[in-house]
Amino acid sequence: MTVANYLKGEIPLGPPEGYLRGQWEDRDWRNVPGPFDAARTDSCWVGRMIAPRHVLYEDDFGSEVVYRQPKDPSEVHLVLTAAWNDPFGAYAVDGDEHWTIELVKDWWADRGRLAAWIDGLQRQWSSSDRADERENSEGLREFAQYLENGLEGDLRAYAFWLANRRLPLAHEALPRLCRG
Repeated sequence: MTVANYLKGEIPLGPPEGYLRGQWEDRDWRNVPGPFDAARTDSCWVGRMIAPRHVLYEDDFGSEVVYRQPKDPSEVHLVLTAAWNDPFGAYAVDGDEHWTIELVKDWWADRGRLAAWIDGLQRQWSSSDRADERENSEGLREFAQYLENGLEGDLRAYAFWLANRRLPLAHEALPRLCRG
């Protein structure tokens, strides 16, 4: 597999252990549960240029956050390329080893905090003098829409994956995320 954003011909992504070195303990709370996450990446804001439907930036340190997990090989390629471009090697793809259904439920239960963060930062950056902040506000808007419509179903399917290590069949019930 080659680097998606390399314009001077083809260059291989190389072995993932060379650039997927993020630590679970360091992951950002805003990463959506799934196999990929980012933890203390650089602040050069490159990931979104490569994978805009999957990566955005937080406002504490300017690090990258995976806000939508990839669903097909081309999306995986883009997220891997975003990871390859991070000089700190702070992306990881070990979420399946750490996430549990209970942790996914906990993350989902805290979505109000996430929605408030998205809303506040999106409003602030949408009127910024900086073009990169305005562009990131579009990613925040997309994240808010995804949080409202689509993410719950994806997380329920991921919870099924965590429990069964396979995709659900059409007739199979997915785990509920709400407690009670």
